[in-house]
Amino acid sequence: MQGIFPNIRHMRVFLETARSGSVSIAAARCHLSQPAATQAIKQLETTFGTALLIRRRKQAALTTCGALFAQRAANAMRHINEGASAARRETGTKARASFETSVTAAQLRSLIAIANAGSFTVAAKALDLSQPTVHRTARSLEAIAGTPLFIARSSGVRLTPAAEVFVRGAKLAQSEIQQSYEEISRELGRESGSFVLGSLPLARTTIVPKAIHAMVSTFDGFQIRVVEGRYTELIRSLREGDIDCLIGALRDPAPADDIAQEPLFEDALAIVAHPTHPLAKKCNLRLEDTLCYPWIAPPKDTPAGQYLFETLRIEDQPETPVRAVSSSMAVLRGVLAQGPYISIVSRHQIKIDEKLGVICKLDVPLHGDLRAIGLTYRNDWKPTQTQSLFIDYLRQFSSVSTQN
Repeated sequence: MQGIFPNIRHMRVFLETARSGSVSIAAARCHLSQPAATQAIKQLETTFGTALLIRRRKQAALTTCGALFAQRAANAMRHINEGASAARRETGTKARASFETSVTAAQLRSLIAIANAGSFTVAAKALDLSQPTVHRTARSLEAIAGTPLFIARSSGVRLTPAAEVFVRGAKLAQSEIQQSYEEISRELGRESGSFVLGSLPLARTTIVPKAIHAMVSTFDGFQIRVVEGRYTELIRSLREGDIDCLIGALRDPAPADDIAQEPLFEDALAIVAHPTHPLAKKCNLRLEDTLCYPWIAPPKDTPAGQYLFETLRIEDQPETPVRAVSSSMAVLRGVLAQGPYISIVSRHQIKIDEKLGVICKLDVPLHGDLRAIGLTYRNDWKPTQTQSLFIDYLRQFSSVSTQN
């Protein structure tokens, strides 16, 4: 069910039934006949493979699975409504005030696919539909919204600002639906689940691999996908629901009001080189002693890069020693092995490399270099029980890593 929306009108009928305890009342509120409302709920139950309601003579009650779905479906509808409101603010009075109540699941699926692909054609392939079908669905969404959502360009299509904010609500809604499916599967004894973890370089060496191994060893049906990238890209994916959680260096202040940060431990920076470097075995070095050697520096927008360029102000030298810039440990490891290069990096990140004897810390004292490492997630994100267990493993191995 990954990436699939149930029928949105069916979800509205179900939620109204959950609130009122009556299919008849729900049908009236949704402007449907009672048989149509009953059929809508049955189709949802078929989708999830279990009963969501217990039908009684005077009142309908939620099953355990129904209660799980009701909470997630309500969150999904809230995200869609908030996305629509944000789109209206983006366009002033152009967007129709009721388009969130008219949007269909097919339109949201197409919107998300187009946003991800940047092309009607590629989106159609991802959805296993024809390009004309996706194009018609996208244009029908524009008609309902009452404002342009897609702008053609030579390389494909891009979203308008209104579509950008609306697609965020759609993706967050989709994430809630996926979580409801996983929670219901767990309740029915069909253990399954998924976790999309955004990982910054520091955590990739030991914390993430150990947490993955512990989780895979515990649950057969759980799948973890690790996404790497620049911090700004990962934060955007996190806020849009494409990523569940991010692990790595925290930012001060937090990047957005809807983001929460959980510190796990503090990590120090170190100036490093290959063990064969002329400075490798010297003591009481100063930063100035390193400046006659070529540097491979981390990007300025990373915590290590900020420290190097803003605190140590390495570029204020008459001639900057920085000859290469990269955040890749593989590149750093390879460059240091080629010659007398120097860099600055997290001590935790090079722990294994130090043990293997391929990178060594130079005896250059640093001050104010401690940085908080932890988890970053959305304020309103509620992990499933299985996802919470994976989070606990990340916390556990973060704690262990500071003790070793």
